[in-house]
Amino acid sequence: MGLNIDILVNENKQDLTELEKRIGYRFTDLRLLQKALIHSSYAFEQAQGGKDNEILEFVGDAVLDLVIGYALSKRYPSMREGALTRIRASLVNESHLAEMARSVELGRFLCLGKGENASSGRNKSSILSCAFEAVIGAVFEDSGYEHTADLVERLFGSEIENKTKDLLLADAKSRLQELLQEKFNEAPTYSLDREEGPSHKKLFSVSVLFQGEVLGSGTARSKKEAEQRAAAAALDQQESGLRH
Repeated sequence: MGLNIDILVNENKQDLTELEKRIGYRFTDLRLLQKALIHSSYAFEQAQGGKDNEILEFVGDAVLDLVIGYALSKRYPSMREGALTRIRASLVNESHLAEMARSVELGRFLCLGKGENASSGRNKSSILSCAFEAVIGAVFEDSGYEHTADLVERLFGSEIENKTKDLLLADAKSRLQELLQEKFNEAPTYSLDREEGPSHKKLFSVSVLFQGEVLGSGTARSKKEAEQRAAAAALDQQESGLRH
């Protein structure tokens, strides 16, 4: 008989309503949500190539880049473009989007071909991330930019904070060095203040120094992370106007 979206919507109405609740958005046109859940393997089995979620995925990918990029630029107006780009990339990559999909159990609602279904397709990161993008694309087609931006910022709010903290910590040493060299043409040095605890559970305390002054200190399970924490502490204190 082939693939008929209206029939699928009627058959899956209860599931579609549950998914709406999980993502926190109610569709005006449920056919868009249903189409977002149709994997190419299912459409192929129904001899309906082109009636899968790939176009909505393409739209959703673009919308996520725009909304998250804009949200980051508003939250962190003084952050450099390179850092903003890296944070956005960490939020919209396959692995993280698959995590987002799993958080709403998106795999449960997918229409997969028999082969994909049998080979654990409902938990494949590649399929889940694409389906998540397709759902965002469907929201955009259903209600436009403002509602989609509200939804994305709601879904990604805490993740934006977490990923930003992780990246800024990981990037702290290079940012501090860049800042000091730009202002004074000189790099900081790091001093191991102490090591504590047994060998399998050591704590390292490190200070970052510049021209004899301690700019910040940090403690962590590895020397490298302690240095990053010291640099991050220095940036918190000094980035608005480093003085020596």
